[in-house]
Amino acid sequence: MSSADPRERTEPARPVEPPVQPGLVDCARELAEGGATSAGLVAAALARIEASRPTLNAFRQLRTEAALAEAAEADRRLAAGERLPLLGVPVAVKDDTDVAGMPTYFGCDGALPPATADSEAVRRLRAAGAVIVGKTNSCELGQWAFTEGPAFGITRNPWNTEHTPGGSSGGSAAAVAAGLVPAALGSDGAGSIRIPAAWTHLVGIKPQRGRISVHPHSDAFQGLTVNGPLARTVADAALLLDAAAGAHPRDHHRPPAVDASAAARRDPGRLRIGVSLRPPPTLTRNAPHPEVLRAVTALAETLARLGHDVEEACPRYGLIGLSFVPRATAGIAELAALHPEPALLDPRTRSALRTGTRLGGRIVRAARAREVRQHARIGAFFEAARGGSGHGYDVLLTPTTAAPPPRVGAFDRLSAWRTDLAMTSACPYAWPWNVLGWPGVNVPGGFTHDGLPLGAQLLGPSRSETRLISLAAQLEAELRWYEHRPPVRQDRAP
Repeated sequence: MSSADPRERTEPARPVEPPVQPGLVDCARELAEGGATSAGLVAAALARIEASRPTLNAFRQLRTEAALAEAAEADRRLAAGERLPLLGVPVAVKDDTDVAGMPTYFGCDGALPPATADSEAVRRLRAAGAVIVGKTNSCELGQWAFTEGPAFGITRNPWNTEHTPGGSSGGSAAAVAAGLVPAALGSDGAGSIRIPAAWTHLVGIKPQRGRISVHPHSDAFQGLTVNGPLARTVADAALLLDAAAGAHPRDHHRPPAVDASAAARRDPGRLRIGVSLRPPPTLTRNAPHPEVLRAVTALAETLARLGHDVEEACPRYGLIGLSFVPRATAGIAELAALHPEPALLDPRTRSALRTGTRLGGRIVRAARAREVRQHARIGAFFEAARGGSGHGYDVLLTPTTAAPPPRVGAFDRLSAWRTDLAMTSACPYAWPWNVLGWPGVNVPGGFTHDGLPLGAQLLGPSRSETRLISLAAQLEAELRWYEHRPPVRQDRAP
């Protein structure tokens, strides 16, 4: 690498004792009760973000002046007695999300115009009173399970800065795990919320398709991508989900509203849980890492101890990958074709653009048409779970990834094909639920012997977020994973 390469910006780091930062629910409560000011919380978040830039590099853009002005206005509204779910609370959104007045780079290099309006999700967060402090890093067009690129450098994992936090919502995950902000919005088109949540010890919710609007996109990545929260606790993730949820008038998918926060306070009841350690069919045949298997097995044992019926099982995935590939590459091609300077795109992106163009049109329409049959085939796994005569399950538990977080730079200089193979080998479990459009929740699954985070997915059928959230909250109450925080890392003295 040349000395000008932004990947070399990060200096070695040393751990220090981490401060305890309040979560989203705690921040909202403190503001409503007068125990904190929005100006204080926002200024402190901005200071932590700036201090972390040399080590974590979680943010692409900040709204420093605007956020401080909005915090001051939130304090005036609070003093006047106004109450909203997130009034005055600092949060972050991913670099693929439109915020009025800021370019939506989505991990790309080049000069892009600022967005003229907020996305629907940001509009709803603002309506709930949230203060958007900035936009977090994403890999280029959200394609990869790492957050690195020449446009912004390397985003690092706060648990160990030699490793990636995952992707593509790696900036949001790093920011929340390090306590820079209490929660952040990410997006998930093939695990891009759940994978970084697993690799940074967070709760990450991939909601039902349409639960949180993707407007101004009508159908992001051919229906694969949804927006969702990353947070340290289930209650925090549920609160952000409730605040951001809702459809834009032009949205195609409009599931009925749910109360995620109420679900996080509710006992899930006794559930039938199938555990599947075998990955869905892919072109790779790598077995899951032994420590991943150990972590998921331990979670299954905890669920059994909590009174659930837990047994090995596996849904009939079929050849679902034949539907995923055309939709994913067509989605990349649609976005890449809009970039004003295509020569600045990663060669792997340009390769995906060519592939997606070839697989568009009739092929991608056929891939989407298969979804109805896929719903029926995989949905049979969940049928008759409540009082019926069949053998259906309420929840499917799987690993979120097959491997611990890779080292930064592990995917450098790989071709598009080899990058895809390496990512599929490390992350084979998440993407089928994007094809289906159904919800999933990553829960922390403990750590490797080297202290790297691992995670597991709670997966359900259509519109089952409340069941998954209640079960995640029950696990959290038992395991208290939020008590474990990464070390804060500071630059070495020159």
